[in-house]
Amino acid sequence: MARPTSAQALTGLLAGAGVMHFVTPGFFDAIVPKALPNPRFWTYASGVAELAVAAAVAKPSTRRLGATAAAALFVGVFPANIQGALDAKPGAERVVTYARLPLQVPLVAWALKVRKQAAEAA
Repeated sequence: MARPTSAQALTGLLAGAGVMHFVTPGFFDAIVPKALPNPRFWTYASGVAELAVAAAVAKPSTRRLGATAAAALFVGVFPANIQGALDAKPGAERVVTYARLPLQVPLVAWALKVRKQAAEAA
């Protein structure tokens, strides 16, 4: 079996995350920043955004735009990750949520790398 390309792996990550917004919306509702009304709306909207971005990354003709959108999406959801860390229970949950915060940086870098690869392939 062939190893997936970076773009295919990014597509899988985004699609999987997008689906999870609909499978376990309560988890995502809980990390919507308190300043935003109607957490379920934001949960579903971000799930739709992740699925749309995944579709754009998957298709070579829209990959550059999709990867740019993925980088923006990773930045855009960062406040939810902060909210999740702030609200985490003391102990392992808190450690995991705080440890997850810096992971947004390599995710953004990954999306930008896929963008660059798409531009070079065009």
